[in-house]
Amino acid sequence: MNAATERRWLAFDTSTDVLSLGVARGDHVWTQTLPGGAQASSNLIPAVLAMLAEAEMPLASLDAIVFGRGPGSFTGLRTACAVAQGLAFGVDVPVLPVDTLLAVAEEARWLRLHSGAGEPTSESQAGMTELTVLALLDARMDEVYSAAYTWQWVPEQHQGQWREASPLQVSAPEKVQVPPMAPSLCLAGNAFAAYGERLPAALAHAPRCEALPTASALLRLAPALWAQGLAVPAEQAMPLYIRDKVANTTAEREAMKALALQAHQGQTTAQP
Repeated sequence: MNAATERRWLAFDTSTDVLSLGVARGDHVWTQTLPGGAQASSNLIPAVLAMLAEAEMPLASLDAIVFGRGPGSFTGLRTACAVAQGLAFGVDVPVLPVDTLLAVAEEARWLRLHSGAGEPTSESQAGMTELTVLALLDARMDEVYSAAYTWQWVPEQHQGQWREASPLQVSAPEKVQVPPMAPSLCLAGNAFAAYGERLPAALAHAPRCEALPTASALLRLAPALWAQGLAVPAEQAMPLYIRDKVANTTAEREAMKALALQAHQGQTTAQP
């Protein structure tokens, strides 16, 4: 186990059309963005192994593998879960599943913080004492995934924390649940081009921010989620589906097993 100041994380998200991955060793962070979608299953494993090699971080040195568990593309979620499992199994490293909409909210918060001049500090973050983000991702099939989260600065802890303001749902854009209105409310995600004009009228004047569930956001969320004890064994890396799809088909299970095996074989080959 690494010291708290030198936590080592691998993070990736394949829930959208973008593949985002990153690694962190203490304050040092490496990130990369690649085409996702159908290419994620072939791109993810070699990209992960190359980035770990660049950062001189063996898989076994990681505290956890952080991944976006959903909601999102079924294929993308299966890819993320299978690769997280395969990489984690061989080196006995836990996995840390993160809701993709929470990652969208965190990315929006970070973008707002960066919109001012200079690098964010604890003082500048404290200046943003509260923020509510309604995260929206394109769910295709004329629907959106949505959830709202509120971030608050906690002076005693010298950091902020997220809490759920409205639950995860999938719905037509017109049926999105409007969170308690506040001056700090903003909308974030990738659903505005397709569905922005169809969102509830109550949200018409809320500022909008294009944001995705990035690996950078996952890495920023990881320490707090880790502290809450939310890391689980590799076999518990499961996708979060919120549509009426309660089980994987036999073909899908076999595809996940094949990806997990590929990831395991890849990391075994890469180890000295």
